[in-house]
Amino acid sequence: MAISVKISEENYRNLSELSGRLQLMFKKPVSLNEAISFLYKKRKISDLAGSWKMNEKEAEDFQGSLRKGWKRWKTTSA
Repeated sequence: MAISVKISEENYRNLSELSGRLQLMFKKPVSLNEAISFLYKKRKISDLAGSWKMNEKEAEDFQGSLRKGWKRWKTTSA
């Protein structure tokens, strides 16, 4: 069943761009409907592997911040 939905021109452009990127990735035509479905699929955290680029200094700073946060973490028992 097809349903008409009004969206802004900006959202239409964004969906069209996503559809184009998916066409390149999947090497087949991708409809706007498929692009919307792609946005709503649940993804695994491993899908993000390698997507965050940082240098050694940024990695060390990040790890240091995590260590500080975990030291402050306290659990309460019921």
